[in-house]
Amino acid sequence: MSKDRDRMISKRPDGTWANERNYADRASSVHRTQQEAIRSAKQMLINQGGGELTVKGRDGLIRSKDTIAPGNDPNPPKDKEH
Repeated sequence: MSKDRDRMISKRPDGTWANERNYADRASSVHRTQQEAIRSAKQMLINQGGGELTVKGRDGLIRSKDTIAPGNDPNPPKDKEH
């Protein structure tokens, strides 16, 4: 189940990267690179008290997911990516 504060990073048709809340009508911020968008989303989640960050690749498929503290990571020992 998605929470209101969970965020998603995805590529826009104009080549920029959007940082948006899940199911939002518009992006919270737009960035030139994916890395800039990820940093911005992580900072927003930290300020909001944690949540899930989903990153989509250039092809639109989910590339990674990360729980930003103090969120509840359901399987922390197996998450070797972060």
